[in-house]
Amino acid sequence: MIHPTAIVDPGARLADDVEVGPFCVIGADVEIGAGTVVGPHVVIKGTTVIGERNRIFQFASVGEDCQDKKYAGEPTRLEIGDDNVIREGVTLHRGTVQDASLTRIGSRNLFMAYSHVGHDCIIGDDCIMANQATLGGHVHLGNHVILGGLSAVHQFCHIGEHAMAGGGSIITKDIAAFVMVNGHPAEAHGLNSVGLKRRGFSRETISALNTAYKTVFRQGLTLAQALEQLEAEPPLAERDVFIASLKASTRGLTR
Repeated sequence: MIHPTAIVDPGARLADDVEVGPFCVIGADVEIGAGTVVGPHVVIKGTTVIGERNRIFQFASVGEDCQDKKYAGEPTRLEIGDDNVIREGVTLHRGTVQDASLTRIGSRNLFMAYSHVGHDCIIGDDCIMANQATLGGHVHLGNHVILGGLSAVHQFCHIGEHAMAGGGSIITKDIAAFVMVNGHPAEAHGLNSVGLKRRGFSRETISALNTAYKTVFRQGLTLAQALEQLEAEPPLAERDVFIASLKASTRGLTR
């Protein structure tokens, strides 16, 4: 299952059925789970733990030292879940000791060609980063986030679950859950209604979230006033997620 031209350090821990293509380089502190396929010319290094059934395409760089001038060779980690697709030329970097020394990627994500995940990023499940989408350091993505091609996210930004950014968006502030943004700089353009319908959200839930969106972004209220109004509404799990993403913002919201 390992091509004879691949260089796999004896210290690497690969499940028996892992496939490694030609001219790969896999370092000593790498662990790869069952069913994972590593294409040709892939480099995996550092303390990197990769789960099961991932597919890594040619020329990807996984677990490399981060592009942070403060990094001085400290031991840091990259953790990747299961069933991810990592396409051509993708770069996934380990963390730094200035944060939690960890970059963590969940499961069932799609990283299209040449997308980049910077150091200390935390990515949930079922996200899509289209071609050349880029995350600066310390960015957090919730579950089901979609970033269009050539979009860029400033370091330390948090993007709530089910949010979507159009292609070419420049994101410098946090994005609330369920919100759709676009532009340079990015601006909010309503609820990600189409995405929510495709994921099976009910019409009633989407309507309630749309009302919550308008309360925050269209009524001219301060965030504190909007939160007070939202929290007075009857309980709804999805609205609570939206509220939590508003409260978690540290860089200010994309409006």
